Amino acid sequence: MPQVPVNEPKSEIERIFDLDRMGSGSAALDIVASDGERAALAKRFGFLGLPAFSARVTVDRQPGKRVVVEGRLRGKIVQACILTLDPVTQELDETFRVVFAQDITDERDPESGEAILNASLDAPEPLAGNLLDVGEIVAEQLSLAADPYPRRPGAKLEDVLPDLRGRRSRPEPRRHPFADLAPLRDKPRRGR
Repeated sequence: MPQVPVNEPKSEIERIFDLDRMGSGSAALDIVASDGERAALAKRFGFLGLPAFSARVTVDRQPGKRVVVEGRLRGKIVQACILTLDPVTQELDETFRVVFAQDITDERDPESGEAILNASLDAPEPLAGNLLDVGEIVAEQLSLAADPYPRRPGAKLEDVLPDLRGRRSRPEPRRHPFADLAPLRDKPRRGR
């Protein structure tokens, strides 16, 4: 198996794919996360748990040094409700598609020399070298598929805030910050 450069951090669900060995065409990969991998992914993304997680991924090498990674994620995510902190379970069944291109050169602004970012949806991601960590791609897609604001069914903001209805009768007057010094103002000073 090809070695990952030492200076790069290892993914929690590493699945290295050597594009040179693949040749032209496509290859399929089934990923079923182990208990340890699911626990590490849950910790990384701040989930309460990740009881099940798998993916079916296809890597397709296309002409023009492009690589298309498509797949389907399935699993179950447990997160904390944003209001009550109770566990909320999300069933996961998502498809994804990511395009990579080798040897992408940065476009530069002729006046400032700064890099110009291409923000279009179909812009390819840069790919350096011939190794592709399909596991890390799947992990990133997992984080995108997770509900950013999980809420327990039926949970309302009023359930967690104090009852403010009875306190709206009259606002409390603001107290001046130097009010406690007022009695000292009229006191005679020593030495005068």
